[in-house]
Amino acid sequence: MTNLCIVSLLSTPKSYTYKSGNFNLSVLDYVVVETILGYELGKITKIYSMEDNQITEEVKGIIRLADAKDISEYDLNVSLEQEIVPVVKSLCSNNNLDIKILRANYSLDRRKLMIFFESEERVDFRSLVKDINDRYHTRIELRQIGSRDSAKIIGGIGQCGLIFCCQRFLKEFDVVSIKMAKNQNMSLNPQKISGNCGKLLCCIKYEDELYTALKKELPQIGTKVNYDKTIYEIIETNIFEKRLKLRNQNGGIVWIDSSEIK
Repeated sequence: MTNLCIVSLLSTPKSYTYKSGNFNLSVLDYVVVETILGYELGKITKIYSMEDNQITEEVKGIIRLADAKDISEYDLNVSLEQEIVPVVKSLCSNNNLDIKILRANYSLDRRKLMIFFESEERVDFRSLVKDINDRYHTRIELRQIGSRDSAKIIGGIGQCGLIFCCQRFLKEFDVVSIKMAKNQNMSLNPQKISGNCGKLLCCIKYEDELYTALKKELPQIGTKVNYDKTIYEIIETNIFEKRLKLRNQNGGIVWIDSSEIK
């Protein structure tokens, strides 16, 4: 039986699943794994057992347990990456490229350097790659990312006063729609329902399922009901208190408990 390990990468707030192989691993162990960047350092956050025949071939195995040298190399890479970003920004200016350089990431062995950037247009950065390669003498890859990933890298404080969810704990972005905002009776003012990335707030997704479930327990807005021997129309609902706001044909308004009507 092979264990599966959830490994959180140190270079990015993302987690991936790896096979444990023959290693004796524990949660919080540092390990070296292979990603699209190359070899990277990660930390095991969860271990669970599966039968060997339940594991697909796509799941890679952990390369090795990290040692003191691996951790030292990672720390060195972090310090080098911080120096690379301003240099690449300067090279962009020299090449007349209007792009926003966000982050540089070395593979653990520094055989590959990935530069993340944001741009509203497609960019021909072949000359920039050559200039970076001439300076750092390693394999260079420039990767264009969207505004949500950009916000995750830069970080910041949201409207709620807390650090961005994507920076703290979100591993992947969920689909968020205007329909969800309407479902929660939120203001559709873009400034109030959009994050710093310019997209709809990720937290709109969190309570949408609850709102949907609670609304099923109440009649829909616009429904005609008979209350106190008078026909009313439901014009508003309070799903948490399970109360209905009614209006009759004369404009009379009344709030009632939903249990008072059939």
